[in-house]
Amino acid sequence: MDEHDLCRLEMRSFFGYDSPSNALISKVAIDPSRSPFMKERLEIVWTAHDWADLLAQAEGFVSHSTFKVTCMNDIALNDTAKIHHPERRAMEREIGEKIEGEADLDNPAVNFGILSLDGRWYFGILQVSEPIWRYHMQKPHMYSTALSTRVARALANIAVPHPEGVRAIDPCCGIGTVLVEARSMGIDMVGRDINPLVCLGSRKNLAHFGLAGEVVKGPIAEVTTTYDAAIIDMPYNLFTHITAEGQLDILKNARRITSKLVVATIEPMDDMIEEAGFQIVDRCVAKKGTFERQILVCI
Repeated sequence: MDEHDLCRLEMRSFFGYDSPSNALISKVAIDPSRSPFMKERLEIVWTAHDWADLLAQAEGFVSHSTFKVTCMNDIALNDTAKIHHPERRAMEREIGEKIEGEADLDNPAVNFGILSLDGRWYFGILQVSEPIWRYHMQKPHMYSTALSTRVARALANIAVPHPEGVRAIDPCCGIGTVLVEARSMGIDMVGRDINPLVCLGSRKNLAHFGLAGEVVKGPIAEVTTTYDAAIIDMPYNLFTHITAEGQLDILKNARRITSKLVVATIEPMDDMIEEAGFQIVDRCVAKKGTFERQILVCI
């Protein structure tokens, strides 16, 4: 799966910009487990001009909980070369000896990270991503044309990067791939579909993972509530009997109920989206072999 551009679109949604490299510095705090692309996050406590400066600042630093230290330079970052394993372990021991507290390499209460990036050193609290989306790959109810869990999770993040106070809907939710990812991240999202069997499957998938969530049978035309965001994996003629007019009707109804729409489509539909009253403000293509989905962010 070529999801480089999808990763960058999710990054822009979270942080307001993306990075051409594999590291990004931001004041926006995102739990790395939300993203299928983030490896880890360092909450910076202090910075240093060089290694000696970092050691000097660590002198007398007190950890009131058991801790370990991890050097994050196990790959090249921007123009900063990878630090090889023996040197990383030596650095971890050296700075760990400066910290006052009880080290625990097996089950620490807190993991401190050290990072060299672009000529500066950083020390902070390290949070490693847990690939929660992987646990959702095996659902009780699945079908081959559904979005992958990685793409579904990214779409939920693109639509609702900051969930507090945001209400969202997936009005063509199918068996709930997006809904499961959204609800697992605490996003207030409801589902809807015209097919009673997939509505039932969606409810069972949510329940399988211990997630609560409303799934209603019915077309988007019957929705009377407004939402802050919506996600539509657009039905297409290859697998359904929907017409172009039916797709346009879905988009027009989405315009009626939401101010932000994220569309996944295998067919070009810029003109249709604009006809429905939306403006496309960001986009990318997610590829799987020769199969491509356009991801469109609309307001």
